[in-house]
Amino acid sequence: MPPKKHDYDESKIKTLSSLEHIRTRTGMYIGRLGDGTHHDDGIYILLKEVLDNSIDEFIMGYGHQIEVSMDGTLIRVRDYGRGIPLGKVIDCVSRINTGAKYNNDVFQFSVGLNGVGTKAVNALSSRFSVSSHRDGQFFRAEFESGQLKSQQKGKQSEPDGTEIRFEPDIKIFKSFRYREEHIIRRIRLYTFLNPGLRIAWNGMVYSSENGLKDLLEEDVGEEALYPIAHHREKMLEIGFTHTNRLSEDHYSFVNGQQTSDGGTHLSAFREGLLKAINEFSKSKFDGDDVREGLVGAIAIRLQDPVFESQTKNKLGNTEIRTDLVNKVRETTMGLLHRNPELSDRLLLKINETQRLRKELQDVRKLARERTAAISLRIPQLKDCKKHLNLEKQMGHESMIFITEGQSAAGSITSCRDPDLQAVFALKGKPLNVWDLNRTIVYKNDEIFNLMRTLNVEETVQGLRYGKVIIATDADVDGLHIRNLLITCFLRFFPDIITRGFVYILETPLFRVRDRKSTIYCYSEPERDNAVAKLRNTEVTRFKGLGEISPAEFKAFIGPDMKITQVSVDDAHTIQPLLQFYMGKNTPQRREYIMGHLVLEA
Repeated sequence: MPPKKHDYDESKIKTLSSLEHIRTRTGMYIGRLGDGTHHDDGIYILLKEVLDNSIDEFIMGYGHQIEVSMDGTLIRVRDYGRGIPLGKVIDCVSRINTGAKYNNDVFQFSVGLNGVGTKAVNALSSRFSVSSHRDGQFFRAEFESGQLKSQQKGKQSEPDGTEIRFEPDIKIFKSFRYREEHIIRRIRLYTFLNPGLRIAWNGMVYSSENGLKDLLEEDVGEEALYPIAHHREKMLEIGFTHTNRLSEDHYSFVNGQQTSDGGTHLSAFREGLLKAINEFSKSKFDGDDVREGLVGAIAIRLQDPVFESQTKNKLGNTEIRTDLVNKVRETTMGLLHRNPELSDRLLLKINETQRLRKELQDVRKLARERTAAISLRIPQLKDCKKHLNLEKQMGHESMIFITEGQSAAGSITSCRDPDLQAVFALKGKPLNVWDLNRTIVYKNDEIFNLMRTLNVEETVQGLRYGKVIIATDADVDGLHIRNLLITCFLRFFPDIITRGFVYILETPLFRVRDRKSTIYCYSEPERDNAVAKLRNTEVTRFKGLGEISPAEFKAFIGPDMKITQVSVDDAHTIQPLLQFYMGKNTPQRREYIMGHLVLEA
């Protein structure tokens, strides 16, 4: 019987109002929704859109202080700029394509360009109010889900400026929670980009005197191999230093807006820096040698920036590239000539990186020869038949379990699906590699075999499994092994984590059963509830994965498997975090632990 045809006629064509479109196609306006866990989740974009307008006032020379506060989920932002013209307050927060950002006489270097931001905040808030104060007069309007509910005007004595209050609509954002660290991070970036600006958050005032220099000093701390090279002028600000990190980390901004996906200005910065260093040193360093361990930042101001989306994460103005490359090259040359100690340490670092890269090539060659001579088989691997192919978008359902020891590996291997589930058994605790260079990947058999198994030597494009699942015991040793593996991935193969391929297997801690029922519990409260629910119970505490019988284990790695994705909220915080917890600073760590011990009476 042929499938039923759906009627497609004039009645199926809809025209949405701007308010309906924002609420129906929210992602077009603020990107991801999220629940507040990630710093780019929608609730933070709403705050950004409101703050951007206050920052634009500061850039134009009005209002050197902004107040931000939160009461529950209600956010308040008050600036002391010029205030929205009283007769246009309602239009500016509710009517798409309305604003002064189209007028270069009023806003020359604006972040908000499309007349959408605050309107989207209004449309996506259950409660939204705006108050404008100008020359002793005020106008206030209140909205619910984008619909105007009341308005008021009159005389008053408050300073000029604009105040906006909003509460994200639970109908749109479902379950969410603001995380203060993400708000503070965003506020700090605004102050770094706008020296002289003061932003108060719940009573704490943030400001910066030295712009991007302060930002980089906060990021790298004692990791910097030489004092931060920094240059600031009206249209361009750059800063950079080197560390012993293996990664290349950048911050990029346009008109005070962080472009987390980079764009033309960031690629121009990287190219200009390479040209300057090669010209200064009269060398021909590879880009990889110059940029390994580099932590840099660039901020530019443009009258007509072109962003690739409403969330403004990537700059697309290709016409500025050539001039910007030359400007960065000339500026960097000046910094290197004026700071001999800085340039000496920079070249020392680059030459050392070049030497280590040559050593790595030699070690890699020997490792490959050794592997070919012994066997192509990886002894710790029980492979599956189907594998991930990112190029062809196939095999995403394949997975590999990384287990501690043969006991756990045996349980999983005996009940796995051999078509889709592979098992890699660690021989013991992995090496802590945080302070080691990349040659250890080829010198340590276990890390080398794991890299070969995953096939991530060069890039993540060759990854053989759709999910890389860490399956360790739920005890102190298991958690330590889990942390060591994640540290190894972040040190040498960060893309498999940042692109969302790594997971933690959640297995039950307890089995509670009576003659009729069995309940598996993942926490002590679940165990207590199960004990209360059943009669004459037998409670078993699973100390390790090897203690769970294969028959039972099959359910824990089947269709209802519980796994938690390993994610990175803010890539710039990872280096200092792991340096503290996994680095060689044992005395500081011991002092921290002793200072935070909780002794129970």
